[in-house]
Amino acid sequence: MLRTATDLIGTPYRNGGSTVDGFDCSGFVQYVYAQHGVYIPRTVRRQAEVGSKVRNAQAGDLVFFATDGHGPTHVGIALGPDRFIHAPSSRGVVRVEPFASAYWSSRFLEARRVAIE
Repeated sequence: MLRTATDLIGTPYRNGGSTVDGFDCSGFVQYVYAQHGVYIPRTVRRQAEVGSKVRNAQAGDLVFFATDGHGPTHVGIALGPDRFIHAPSSRGVVRVEPFASAYWSSRFLEARRVAIE
């Protein structure tokens, strides 16, 4: 699954997008999981209801951030304990970010693990 996600690095951001032509954050997560037969809801808030909350993010876990308000408004996929991949609107392409960056660490809410069969 991580290979699927990283193969999409550089794909343009598109609001409402959920295809290789362009992704928003939740569309990216939904697409990556779907490629492995796992259904994930379409919106960030609904995605924040799936799986089990975990204390420390591991590769493949969903990671949620509050970028606008208090609840989850952004989602990505952990690549391990120190980095995640996502489709942000700023700079407009799927990319990898460190959890430790001032911006993301101050907005991190939780990680959730979704069972993959």
